[in-house]
Amino acid sequence: MPFDEIDKRRTERMSLTIGVDVGGTKIAAGAVTPDGEVVERLRRQTPDDVAGVDSTIVDVVRDLTQRHEVKAVGIGAAGWISADRATVIFAPNLDWRDTALRDLVERQIGIPVIVENDANAAAWGEFRFGAGADADDLLLVTVGTGVGGGVVVDGQLMRGAFGVAGEIGHFRVVPGGHECGCGRFGCFEQYASGTALVRAARERASVDAAAGPLLEVAGGEPDKITGPMITRLANSGDPMCIDLLGDLGTWLGEGIASLAAILDPGVVALGGGVSEAGELLMGRAERAFEAALPGSEYRPHLQMRLATLGNEAGLIGAADLARDVRR
Repeated sequence: MPFDEIDKRRTERMSLTIGVDVGGTKIAAGAVTPDGEVVERLRRQTPDDVAGVDSTIVDVVRDLTQRHEVKAVGIGAAGWISADRATVIFAPNLDWRDTALRDLVERQIGIPVIVENDANAAAWGEFRFGAGADADDLLLVTVGTGVGGGVVVDGQLMRGAFGVAGEIGHFRVVPGGHECGCGRFGCFEQYASGTALVRAARERASVDAAAGPLLEVAGGEPDKITGPMITRLANSGDPMCIDLLGDLGTWLGEGIASLAAILDPGVVALGGGVSEAGELLMGRAERAFEAALPGSEYRPHLQMRLATLGNEAGLIGAADLARDVRR
């Protein structure tokens, strides 16, 4: 092979894009190779005002471009993103409303920018470089304060006609159930999230003698019980905490069965903080999925896996999506 062709391929392998993951408490950014390797990371606290968030995004991108040659930027943000990946239509945790974020950032940094929903970006990251790297179809289910997710079908991110597909936390599982932050009642995330886990634990701690170890960790106050407390005690063998995680896993499995009946993915990846419970959660989720999947005994079964990229899935996915805006 000629030396100039070798140099060209080496340059293509090392061409970098920047991924920015905008969260409610932190803004994380990184320079990412085409192989999904993060070669430098930056982290900033999320400002309280939108103008501060916008300027922080620009600042972290400029900081990284001082040390790396970058071809594009991908921004992952919680909220509804327009189909052209230019505008934040609505963000629940920030005051972005019909905000032309792509153009705002592009004008200041002079590099092509795309904007994507953060869960979609995480799904793409897991599909390309994580739990779904060997699959053609992937459903990512992230279990944290709420339930988020993203869908990849036949190698393409499913975004819908208006760019807002994949809001899996808000399909209804219990008519007239718990009120959700979206304003509706009985949403999936009200039963299969970290918030639901903590709510159930606090309710049981007030009436169940078996809650002694959990209450001790929480200083005797049910209102101070947290998800990580429950997970730690469950992993150490506490029966009540194991049971609480099992109930959460059942809700997850049943909800995923309904989603699988519609989407038919080859792989489901479970991510988010609650997934740190590992097999305590996965085992119950898998059994509930098998029991709830329509025609379970007659159809091929998907693989349920733990997500592998952790908190960097959104950053890596956003950076990779920025390489080809056709995705």
